[in-house]
Amino acid sequence: MPAAPAPSARAFAVLLFGACVVGFAPILVRVSDTGPAAAGFWRFLFAAPLLLLLSLKASDGPGRPRPVMLLAGVLIATDLAFWHYGIVLTSVANATVLSNLTPVVVTLAVWVMTRERPSRLFLLALTLALGGAVTMALARGGGGQGADPPLGNLFSAVTALFYGGYFVAVRQARASASATRVMLWSTLAGLPVFLIAALVLGEPILPASREGWAACLGLGVMHVAGQGSIAWALGRLPAPTVAVVVLVQPVVAAALSWALFGEPVTAVQALGAAVALFGVVLAQLAAAPGARASPATKTGGAPSGAPPVELEPLSKPIRP
Repeated sequence: MPAAPAPSARAFAVLLFGACVVGFAPILVRVSDTGPAAAGFWRFLFAAPLLLLLSLKASDGPGRPRPVMLLAGVLIATDLAFWHYGIVLTSVANATVLSNLTPVVVTLAVWVMTRERPSRLFLLALTLALGGAVTMALARGGGGQGADPPLGNLFSAVTALFYGGYFVAVRQARASASATRVMLWSTLAGLPVFLIAALVLGEPILPASREGWAACLGLGVMHVAGQGSIAWALGRLPAPTVAVVVLVQPVVAAALSWALFGEPVTAVQALGAAVALFGVVLAQLAAAPGARASPATKTGGAPSGAPPVELEPLSKPIRP
């Protein structure tokens, strides 16, 4: 009988699984056959029942929402609405990599608020991340780069600001509530934001095909299962390991967009992406050397929904 895998090996496997699953998010948005904001609405709507079931198993149950949980929902919905539009307007690779600048923005904001002087290592990381992002945004690719790449790149980069606020709100909410409770109420609070945005922008709300409905359902499952796998691995692996592994998401997304949509990734774009992601990892290491707290990376919220439903501990949210 084979020996059970070591806890660290199991956590690494779950983390890698979650990172790969969330790499499907931009692909599912593209094929949802509805508007970008409407896709977010269905994503949250299909995720809500799963989160409710999981929250019933949590130690504190669904409970009642706190204002900070509702604020988190508004921020993450706004964030994802911008990102979903970025996915449609620019290439999947650009949208995914640029949105992963969030850790740099969050760390910089914390240092500004605490008035601490950034280390030289962080300043180097910030330069690399921004330089790589600009290189990607300005690179000229082949076909399939989206309807309006400059605007899509801008929307994808702007998501870091809203996710930074979401990150702070979730951190406060998590001080007295489980991850599933926070994710349940933030998801419910985000639903009307998506719906109002879709209606104001004149988007089609209902997917126009069975494939579109399947994609929206897949977004809901991914919102819970992919992020849940990452949430379960949080706190069980060192920060450098998590920082590197979760960045497989842009690689998976870029590979899928190339295979499914024929989106090319030029040498300049690939170089810019590598430099930007390296800057993100370096920034996280500079922010918390030797710490076990896991990094905030653009892969989504932090619900539990992984195969092992174990929500604690959760130090920082993961983004979809």
